[in-house]
Amino acid sequence: MAAVSLSVSTVKPLGDRVFVKVSAHEEKTAGGILLPDTAKEKPQVGEVVQVGPGKRNDDGNRQDMEVKIGDKVLYSKYAGTDIKLGSDEFVLLSEKDILAIVS
Repeated sequence: MAAVSLSVSTVKPLGDRVFVKVSAHEEKTAGGILLPDTAKEKPQVGEVVQVGPGKRNDDGNRQDMEVKIGDKVLYSKYAGTDIKLGSDEFVLLSEKDILAIVS
C-alpha cells in the first residue's frame, strides 16, 4: 500500500462538503481550573479552509455554496468526519451541518 501525504491544499471536498479547521480547545474553565483532555468538549467553531463546488439541484445545475474560504462557522456538535493533519485538527462536513456564520 502506498503512503499518501495530505495537506490542506491537496484536499478538495466534493459536492456540498466543507473542510473546516477546528478552533483551539478550551484549556481552562472561566474560574481558572485546568481541564484534562477527557473533560474537554469538542469545539463547534472553526474556519472554512476548502469548499466543494456545490450540490446539484434537480435540473443538474450546481447550487452555489453559502460559505466561502475564510468564513468562521458554527457547526453541529457530532457532525462530519474528524481529520488530523500534522498537529492541526479539521472536520469534513456537509454544508447542511453548518448552523451559522460567526462574524
